[in-house]
Amino acid sequence: MHGEMGERERAILALETLWPRHSGAKEEAIRAQLGMSAARYYQLLGRIIDSESALEYDPMLIGRLRRLRDSRAARRSARAPGFVA
Repeated sequence: MHGEMGERERAILALETLWPRHSGAKEEAIRAQLGMSAARYYQLLGRIIDSESALEYDPMLIGRLRRLRDSRAARRSARAPGFVA
């Protein structure tokens, strides 16, 4: 994602602002408000939070989402077979 954020990207970030925690209700809102599956939503969200335009648009939200993603990745790595700390 480069340059300006589109309407869909802003809508995804707006929904993420409303639901900072994952829940069944959030997945229903994703489908109802954005017309996409939760899997597609999270795929797009991953791309969005890596973009500089998203960081400029909402630095607090993007910073929080990046930290959450990084901590989840670290936990997954720690559980992976063969991991040595």
